[in-house]
Amino acid sequence: MFQAPPEIATRVFSRLPDSFRRPGTRTAWAEVMTQGGTVDSFLEGPSFDRDGNLYVVDIPYGRVFRIDPAGGWTLVCEYDGEPNGLKFHADGRAFIADHKHGILQLDAENGTVSPVIDRPRHERFKGCNDLFFGADGTLYFTDQGQTGLHDATGRLYRLTPDGRLDCLLDAVPSPNGLVTNLTETMLYLAVTRANAVWRVPMLADGRPTKVGTFVQMSGGLAGPDGMALDEDGNLAVAHAGLGAVWLFSRLGEPLARVRSSAGLMTTNLAYGGADRRTLYITESETATVLAADMPVPGRRMYG
Repeated sequence: MFQAPPEIATRVFSRLPDSFRRPGTRTAWAEVMTQGGTVDSFLEGPSFDRDGNLYVVDIPYGRVFRIDPAGGWTLVCEYDGEPNGLKFHADGRAFIADHKHGILQLDAENGTVSPVIDRPRHERFKGCNDLFFGADGTLYFTDQGQTGLHDATGRLYRLTPDGRLDCLLDAVPSPNGLVTNLTETMLYLAVTRANAVWRVPMLADGRPTKVGTFVQMSGGLAGPDGMALDEDGNLAVAHAGLGAVWLFSRLGEPLARVRSSAGLMTTNLAYGGADRRTLYITESETATVLAADMPVPGRRMYG
């Protein structure tokens, strides 16, 4: 008999202040993503800097916010773009996967963004979604656009520290969040519109091989989105549209369900706190950042 995994409760860490919300405002992003509707915000891309501040992006309004450990919000920048993912490099630099402009670098001190790669081979990306840094500074990122089961042409890229860009996969139906395993010999790749998480093993020369399904999920209004790893190699997967984060062992066994105490659009997550045992989750429907106490610390991001 199937036994549901134990549940972990969430609490509200912080909520986007009303002064930053833009109700009733029409944007090109919302026109497509909500089929003509409007949203006052859409939070994504949580990532911690070395000082313990949590950064999040607001896709439709091209904004990046910094949330201090007490939950206070500061607007870092606003620009003509659609930031979807954000990650900090080990050297402290912040990078953005922008649906409109490709990969950008953020100067958090003066609030400016600059292009890193926007037109590979003289053509634009479909729409960059999320990114992850390996220990050696290699940048992995996804190019999702509007791909899905009807158009399985989403791509997974790698940008090496010496500037070489490699397309690792080019037939993915909606590549989204990504993270490596502990030994960095394999990538986990969220394939949102197939409702699955893929495993992407890497050969010694860095090429992918024997790509397969790690977990097949179901339900929800969207699918698996952002992901993060803990020190035991367990994979936390934000399930957008289901109001949940699932925790899987490295063997793909369901260990726990983290249930949203706000809306259903649990889009992304990051481990933080002094002991890295707190999981912070962006719930985009209500523009809320949730927090949950986890049994194992998140993998250390900085040495």
